[in-house]
Amino acid sequence: MKRMLFSRSLWVAILIAFFALGAAHASDQGSAAEAEAMVKKAVAHIKTNGAEKSYEEFTNGTSFKDRDLYISVYDLKGNNLAHGSNPKLVGKNLMGLKDPEGVEFIKMITAVAVEKGKGWSGQYKFINPVTKVMQSKAIYVERVADTWVGVGIYK
Repeated sequence: MKRMLFSRSLWVAILIAFFALGAAHASDQGSAAEAEAMVKKAVAHIKTNGAEKSYEEFTNGTSFKDRDLYISVYDLKGNNLAHGSNPKLVGKNLMGLKDPEGVEFIKMITAVAVEKGKGWSGQYKFINPVTKVMQSKAIYVERVADTWVGVGIYK
């Protein structure tokens, strides 16, 4: 009987630890609400400080980076203007860029900005800057003049 109680207690402890680790992992990743809030903060920053200064901060600063959340800015032709995870992308036209499954995700995201003004893209694959693992991602974007500002979440 004692062995049975110990066994149940051990399993309960293991399950609690498992769920606690899962919750901790989830907090290591940004949420949809946090992504939307960061985009709104970035749009306000652009309106207050101007595009050039804001793009520099988004790319090289730290105030617009949180775990796996970061700002990307593209013009509507696919030119990268700011990228909080990979500064080497700035200045490049990436309109035809495809993920490993052939999704032209910059084109897809730009379409959301053009057609809706703001909203979530469909899913695509991209390397998570924290884990360095290819993951599914969706991005929230808002159009600002002839650009879009976005923050994605990894799933």
